[in-house]
Amino acid sequence: MKGDRLYLLHIAECIRKIQSYTGGRESFFGDQKTQDAVLRNLQTMAESTQRLSDEFKARHPFTEWRKIAGFRNVLVHDYLGINLERVWEVVDRDLPILLTKVERALEE
Repeated sequence: MKGDRLYLLHIAECIRKIQSYTGGRESFFGDQKTQDAVLRNLQTMAESTQRLSDEFKARHPFTEWRKIAGFRNVLVHDYLGINLERVWEVVDRDLPILLTKVERALEE
């Protein structure tokens, strides 16, 4: 868990940064710098999820680790095809849930 703990802390930090950058939909869509900062932190966060141990992921099967990795691959490799509406859905709907799961795992 020692290595996993470091990655979990990093994941939580990235999510909190994203949340601080985006006060709402308008601030995300209205500012390209905000979009860039959010995309970068999503990439970094998703990369950290890929570095979590298989044992940790097995103990937390209700988090969709593969989908997070797939999303990271889109952000990194298909950057010209990034759908900002989909990114906003992730920020608005999925990140708060992931942050809660990460915080619970850190309490273990």
